[in-house]
Amino acid sequence: MHVELVVPCLFQAPAEAPALQLLLARGRRSAASPAPLETWYSAAFGLNAPLPAGALTALAFGMDPAGGFWLRADPVHLRADRDRVLLIPSAVFELGIDEARQLCEALNRHFSDQFTLQAFAPDCWGLQARTEMLHIPLQTRPPIEIAGRDIDAELPDKRWHALLNEIQMALYQHAVNTAREARGEPVVNGVWLWGAGALPAGAGGPWQSVSAADPVALGLAKLAGMRHRAAGSGAAAWLERAPEEGRHLLVLDELRGAFALGDADVLSERSHALEENWFAPLLDALRAGRIGMLSIHVPDAGASFETARGDLRRFWRRPRPLTEYAVAQT
Repeated sequence: MHVELVVPCLFQAPAEAPALQLLLARGRRSAASPAPLETWYSAAFGLNAPLPAGALTALAFGMDPAGGFWLRADPVHLRADRDRVLLIPSAVFELGIDEARQLCEALNRHFSDQFTLQAFAPDCWGLQARTEMLHIPLQTRPPIEIAGRDIDAELPDKRWHALLNEIQMALYQHAVNTAREARGEPVVNGVWLWGAGALPAGAGGPWQSVSAADPVALGLAKLAGMRHRAAGSGAAAWLERAPEEGRHLLVLDELRGAFALGDADVLSERSHALEENWFAPLLDALRAGRIGMLSIHVPDAGASFETARGDLRRFWRRPRPLTEYAVAQT
C-alpha cells in the first residue's frame, strides 16, 4: 500500500519530531513551486481551472450543485486596527452551528433575490447565486490563508464591494452578534467570498481513497468516484480500516490556522500531535511492511518526499531540523 500525506505548513513549527525527521531524511525529495493547498488540489485532481471550492463543498455535504454557480462565503470577524482592517476567520474562534444557521437565515431573508446561503458547518458556509449578476470572476484566497492580515490587498473585484458592505450592514446588531459581544466573543460581522465557480464535469487522480476533514478534498474525491471519509484521530485507527493494497491520500491540515495567526504554542502542540498520532505510527507500519511506501507533500514549501521501506536502511542520511526545509512565506 502507498500512503500519501498532504500537510500544509509542516515546516513552520520548530518542534522536535523524530519519526517525521527520519522519514524526510531517508526519503527522495522532489521539488515544485510553492503553492497554497487549494492550488495543489487543482493540479493533483486534474482540474484545468481555478478550484470551485463552493460547489465542491456543497457536493461533499450531499447537495447536487450541478448547473449552479457556487461560492464559499465563510463567516469572519473583521477587526479595525488603526488604519487597517484585519480578518479573523471563524475557524479559529468558537461559533456554534445554531448561531451560524440563524445568521444565514437572516441573510437569506435579506438577499432572497440574489443568493441562498447554507451553513454546512459553523465555519463553512456556501453561497448559491440566484442571479447572473453574481457570476463575477473572483480571485481571492481562503480566509485561513490571510488570517490576521489587512484585507485591503486581498479584497475581490470592486464589483463585489457593494454586496459585501450590505452583508456587513445586515449582520450588524443581529441578536446572535449582540449576545456574542455581551459575552466578549468575536462577532460575525462579515463573510469572505472565495472559491467561485460551477461544478467541474469531472476530476481524477491515482488514489483509491481520500481521507480528510476538508470538505473541498472530500468533494473532489466524490466527483472523481473515489472512496472518501474523515481522516480520523490517527494512523493506527486509519490503518485498521484501510485495505492492504492501493494508493491512498490523507489531508492533514491542522497546522494551517495556527501558523496563519502566528500562534506558536498551538502550532507546537498540533505538530507534536501529528508526530504522535500519524508520523510515528506510519513509520512503524513502513518498517513492518504494512505499507510499502509513504509520500509526504508540503505544498507551501514546494516539496514532496517519497520513502520506501528499503530507504530506511540509508543510515548515513541524518535527520535535520524541520525548519531547514521551510521556504519564506508571503
